[in-house]
Amino acid sequence: MFEVAILGILQGIAEFLPISSSGHLVIAQNFLGVNKAGIRLDVFLHFGTLLAIFAFYWKVILRLLGAIILPKANKIERLAAWMYLAKIIISALPAIIVYFSFREQIEDLFENSKMVGALLMFTGAVVLGTRYLPRGTKDVSLLRALIMGAAQAVALLPGISRSGMTLASARGGRVDGDKAAEFSFLMSAPLIMGAAILELVKSLKNPIADETSWPLVIFGSAISAVVGYYSLVILVKMLRGKNFWLFGIYCISVGLITLVLSR
Repeated sequence: MFEVAILGILQGIAEFLPISSSGHLVIAQNFLGVNKAGIRLDVFLHFGTLLAIFAFYWKVILRLLGAIILPKANKIERLAAWMYLAKIIISALPAIIVYFSFREQIEDLFENSKMVGALLMFTGAVVLGTRYLPRGTKDVSLLRALIMGAAQAVALLPGISRSGMTLASARGGRVDGDKAAEFSFLMSAPLIMGAAILELVKSLKNPIADETSWPLVIFGSAISAVVGYYSLVILVKMLRGKNFWLFGIYCISVGLITLVLSR
């Protein structure tokens, strides 16, 4: 139960804060002795963070679905909703292409703690650099959605933060902080869901005898959902303020420590 709780907390914090969930998972496995306990748990930890996104942005999601589905929806609102959906689809394409083109090479990096340390430092440098970028009030355009999607694809590498890269690319395009955060996390929902489905299919094809019990899986999923929700609250507040760049210092520090310990 202790390991499941640790993994749930790590997933909930690092999936949303710009500190790389994949990098912290590698660190937890290699230096803290915390190991995954089967594909089932991995799937439902990600499902927990997906629930956190839905809980945090439920009003936005309902508004979009209502504009698309309800027959009496305003035409302008319906067009805007379909455009937003198109942006999400466009943003997902780079990550899908990169993952299926270089899946084996990417997965091999999860065994390389030195590379994770170096990539964490890279993430830190990018996030730290946002301190010097001007704030903006723009919406996410189709082009910016594609650029954020490319940033998301880079974050397939362990140690590269998905939220850090996408939010930094949005800041570079002078996108409003709240709009950037909203799009950054809604654009991640299809990929998180897709990854969870892929892992679930793997587990069905190759059942593992020592899979984590369902009560523990539900426990870990609940922790990742709750912790993930409050991580989103913290991140949005920091984006509205002027302290987002502080996560860069954290990533550089952890990356440096990881490199030292990997020798």
